[in-house]
Amino acid sequence: MSPKHSIRRPLTQEEQTRMNFESPLLSRILFHRGIVDAESAQKFIKPNYDRDTHDPFLLKDAEKAAERIVKAIKDGEKIAIYSDYDADGIPGAAMFHDFFKRIGFKNFIIYIPHRHDEGFGLNKDAVDELAEKGVKLIVTLDCGITDVEPVKHANELGMDVIITDHHEPPVGKDGKPALPPAFAIVDHKQSDCTYPDKNLCGSGVGYKLIQAILKKDRLGLPENHEKWLLDLVGMATLSDMVPLVGENRVFAHYGMIVLRKSSRKGLKTLLAKLRISQPNLCEDDIAFMITPRINAASRMGVPMDAFDLLVAETDEAANISADHLDHINNERKGIVASLVKEIKKIVRDRHGAEIPSVIVLGNPDWRPSLLGLAANSCAQEFDRPVFLWGRDGDNLIKGSCRSEGRTSVVELMRALPTGVMTHFGGHKHSGGFAVSNDEIHYFEQKMIEAMKSIGGAPASTGDEEDGIIDAELSLNDISMSLFNSLNQLAPFGVGNRKPIFLFKDVKPSSVRKFGKGSEHIEFTFNLANNIGSRDSSGQNYGGGRISAISFFGVEEKWASENGGVSAGSAGGIFTPGVTIDLVASLEKSMYRGRTELRLRVVDVLVK
Repeated sequence: MSPKHSIRRPLTQEEQTRMNFESPLLSRILFHRGIVDAESAQKFIKPNYDRDTHDPFLLKDAEKAAERIVKAIKDGEKIAIYSDYDADGIPGAAMFHDFFKRIGFKNFIIYIPHRHDEGFGLNKDAVDELAEKGVKLIVTLDCGITDVEPVKHANELGMDVIITDHHEPPVGKDGKPALPPAFAIVDHKQSDCTYPDKNLCGSGVGYKLIQAILKKDRLGLPENHEKWLLDLVGMATLSDMVPLVGENRVFAHYGMIVLRKSSRKGLKTLLAKLRISQPNLCEDDIAFMITPRINAASRMGVPMDAFDLLVAETDEAANISADHLDHINNERKGIVASLVKEIKKIVRDRHGAEIPSVIVLGNPDWRPSLLGLAANSCAQEFDRPVFLWGRDGDNLIKGSCRSEGRTSVVELMRALPTGVMTHFGGHKHSGGFAVSNDEIHYFEQKMIEAMKSIGGAPASTGDEEDGIIDAELSLNDISMSLFNSLNQLAPFGVGNRKPIFLFKDVKPSSVRKFGKGSEHIEFTFNLANNIGSRDSSGQNYGGGRISAISFFGVEEKWASENGGVSAGSAGGIFTPGVTIDLVASLEKSMYRGRTELRLRVVDVLVK
């Protein structure tokens, strides 16, 4: 086996006894994820909403914010929900829209800024517009923590601002928080907030505020009725790639349950168009099919288009929104693919094998709204933090950054000299920024110097889970029983990845490329010819055959390093009968209504 992979050790008898779990394999997986006793295992396998969610008043300012909102509702003041334009903020805006409608409150506005023309966060022009419309209270969602001047401006115009956010608070020159002068700030990332879970997404924080409001006053809403909003919270939690542990696991778990039952016309229509079975909806359907279409609205046009899908009340409105989002997402994919190809070529031509510690590139013609996707691809490709910039509709230099998995891009941006960036914010692994015109020519060099000042990235490479295999199995171990056992760990995502297995010394009976551009790879194995290293347990599934799929596999290093991408390459992975070690996860496919188990390729090692 390749030295880049290692297999988790089996549990000792004492560890297995302590887990007291019916499945030795599941015990092993859970144990190595830090769940080391029977009680913890049962809690993880069976999340409980009442037991596993925290008192919302533990969030700093949540009670104060709830009291202000209840007062505004009872006094009939106009409230504006000002959300971010991504697949975290937009579901959150729809959540507040639904909440207000369910309690019979109508005097509210949903405002989602235009990504290209307005940029991230609260802005003065939007504040002016809201004031003109008679807004007395602005509640931000998934933004606002860095917006000092717009909040001051809102206060001057007689409006209160409640910030709900989950991004890192800004720090002043004295090293102390430099927070906006808001009426209340609900953000668990504040240093003096003692909330026990620091991993909520923006909509998760927003949902905690709704919990706080209802703890103050049910406002006529039946007990527990707010749980029907968890479809939107779950969607946002899965979309924003926050760790799926703690309260996030509860939101994702119950969110998927509600999503599978959801009566939202827009969602049901979009799922039907994408041929996704709603009762069998899984987290991959959200991450790879729904989230990109929600995000496409802001990347390619107007973010309210995605909001309209989530709150559509008629079949006609649902159809229009679903068709539009699908169309612009397809358009977005083509543009981003060309952009990524262009950027990677520039990096290779400019730097060759000597890639700097941080990659900084820009072009006035690049659209900032698409640069996050490109930066993410480049960070993975070159194993470096990547900062990409373009010019927005106001001719301002703005961009996106992504971490290679080790470096905090927020810490890196804070290490820059004052004045280089006019605005920045984000999480450890992703962020956005704006650069002054005078500084853009020195931006790359100052970013490299900042990287040196924080000591560069840690010596370890990749995510701590990269290369870790949970167990070795035989292809004949694959069964619906095994899938159902492993699926107790779902939903999967950041902090709770799908279990990865090694299938050693297996021989594909056929190998084919498929897709419009022949970019995907499928291996097919006859189980009778692949007994594996140990006896099978459980009935296999799939009529004696199992397939292993690698989407965009032709671009993977294991493909190019082992015979290239030409079908039938002598000695390569595309020659049927070649013995390989296969590293893969197990999944259930519902393609065209046909249920089957298959493997999702992680790596291929030619013997």
